Amino acid sequence: MKNILVPLGLSENSVSIARLQYTIDFAKEIGGTVYAVQVFKELPRSGSLPSVNETLKNISVTTIEEKFAQVNKKGVDIIALPLEGDDLLEAIPEFNLKHSIDLIVLGAESHDIKNPYFLGQTSGSLLKKTEIPVLVIPENYIFQPISKVLMAIKSGVIKKQKSLNPIKEILNAFNSDVKLLQVKTKEFLPEDVEFQKDLAEIITSYKSSENATLFHGVLEHLNENNPDLLCVFRRRRGFFAKLWEENTILKKDFESRIPLLILKGALRD
Repeated sequence: MKNILVPLGLSENSVSIARLQYTIDFAKEIGGTVYAVQVFKELPRSGSLPSVNETLKNISVTTIEEKFAQVNKKGVDIIALPLEGDDLLEAIPEFNLKHSIDLIVLGAESHDIKNPYFLGQTSGSLLKKTEIPVLVIPENYIFQPISKVLMAIKSGVIKKQKSLNPIKEILNAFNSDVKLLQVKTKEFLPEDVEFQKDLAEIITSYKSSENATLFHGVLEHLNENNPDLLCVFRRRRGFFAKLWEENTILKKDFESRIPLLILKGALRD
C-alpha cells in the first residue's frame, strides 16, 4: 500500500485532523505516501480566465496544507492533492486511473446518538462504488498497532488473488495474528470450506459459526475476539447486502468502534 488517499472536508475540522493523523501513523508503519485530498470545482473556461481556476486550485492547496501544520508528519511523505471535479465520486476514480491508489481512508460518522449514520452520503457512496480497498476509522480514533485481526468470510474460494494484498501488507508490517471467522449460512456450499492457498497461509486460527447472515456472525463474535481491526469483503450479494443498497449506512444496521478494512470482490457471491 504505497499510495494512501485520505479525503478531507467530509467532516468537521477536528475530526478531519484526527483522521489525517491516523493515516500518517498508519502510513509510517506500512511505508506509504499519504495524499490528502480536497475537491475544487473549476469555473467554465468560456466564462473565466485560466488564472482564476489556478487561483482556486492554489486556495485548495493552502487549505490542505493548513491542516498539515496541525499534525505530526513523522517523516511520512504527505502530498496536498487538490482534485478538480464536481465531487469525490468523480475526482478520485479519475486520479486513480493515473496514479494507482492502494487504499482510501474514510471516517465513520460521529458517535453522537443523535446521528443515526455510521457512514454518510459521500463516504457511503465511495465505499459502494469504488474498487479501491477502504479503511474506515471511527471518530477521533487514535492509532495503535494492529496485533489482532478478525477476518470474516462465508467462502474460502477466492476469485482475485490480489484482493488479499492489503491485509497481507498489514500483517507483515505489524506481525499480526488473524482469526478467520467463517459463517455458515443457508447458502453455504461444501466447497466453501476449502481455503485456497493464499488465504490459508495468512490464518493464525479458525472458527466457524452458523448464522442467518455473515453480518450476524460478525456481531456475535466481535466482542469475544476483541480485535484491533475487522476485515471483511464487499461482495455483490450476501454479507452486508442491505448495507450496500443505499449510499448511507445506518448505525442500527452496522457500527464498528475499531478500524474496518473492506476488501473488494474477492469471494464467491
